[in-house]
Amino acid sequence: MKQGYSPGNKTIKNTPPEAPEKTGDDPTNVDHPWEDDNQAWWDWYLTLADNNSEYSTDHVDLPNDVAVTPADNDTVAMALAEPYPLSSGQIADFRANGYVKLPDVLSPPLVSRLRLAIRTYLEDRFKVSLDGGVTARFLSAEMAWLDDPALRAFTLSPRIAGIAAALIGADAVRLYHDNLLSKEPGSGRTPWHYDDHHFPLATDQVLTAWIPAQPIPRAMGPLAFAKPINVWQLVKDVPFDKTNTSYDRRVAEIFRKQNVAVEDGPFAMGEVSFHHNLSFHTAGPNRTTHSRMVLANTFYADGARLVDRPTMVSGDWQKFLPGVAPGGLAASPLNPVCWPQANMTGKDENHG
Repeated sequence: MKQGYSPGNKTIKNTPPEAPEKTGDDPTNVDHPWEDDNQAWWDWYLTLADNNSEYSTDHVDLPNDVAVTPADNDTVAMALAEPYPLSSGQIADFRANGYVKLPDVLSPPLVSRLRLAIRTYLEDRFKVSLDGGVTARFLSAEMAWLDDPALRAFTLSPRIAGIAAALIGADAVRLYHDNLLSKEPGSGRTPWHYDDHHFPLATDQVLTAWIPAQPIPRAMGPLAFAKPINVWQLVKDVPFDKTNTSYDRRVAEIFRKQNVAVEDGPFAMGEVSFHHNLSFHTAGPNRTTHSRMVLANTFYADGARLVDRPTMVSGDWQKFLPGVAPGGLAASPLNPVCWPQANMTGKDENHG
């Protein structure tokens, strides 16, 4: 495999930051596994975000959108197999800043189909009604591609995975996991972080495709990125506390003092962002009456290995890499090669 884009040059991964070798109630000790499910992880994680008066809590009523007829399954499959015309400038922007926002990755009918699929899945999973039926929660479900054909098409899409491979300079990319994310009305901020803390992969050829299932105005809490990519070095020594908002507040303070640029603009219909595992990012509160639904797919370069010591910040990683031991090759049956398309050999091999 050719040498890909790996700007971090780090030798220790997934220890946010410098977790000490301690036990008991030490709030900085994360050197142990997560012992609950994925939703409990998100319920905990959002308690680490600072929601002070700096962030507006004014309620915003969104105008009623013109309904877009969802695309049928055949249209979805054909569109998601088409290559995206990625430019050299967009690749350069990603590698300099750690993220790129790409317009028109999905057509409005595809976005509408994605939203319908996410809504149906989450409403069934949590027995709630979205877009106002549940408030002040951040709902999440992972591995939905195993259960739902429409979500499988979006998750294993050669169009999306091909963009990912080009951005990180990999000959082939595997899926780490999908993630259905619905930030409900009244839900607060997502704390400042970078995904290097969360993905127990011993490589920096990792990125996440963040695929909104509707336009996202600022009031709905779009993803916001600090740039350039190396700003993580400014905060690498900030102690991570698993019990309060101190990490989030300290990172925000350092970024302000260092005049770090932050891209927090809205997402248009069909716009998709791709962010590197070293990209520091956050997201604002959802101050609207609508659920902010997103599909987030994480890809990594084929040939990567698992880190030697996953931590609680990796969440339920054994579910995403079943049968892979720490230090082992990250290539379970639940991590199919999504690009190049020729490596996708169908349901029996990739997911049973």
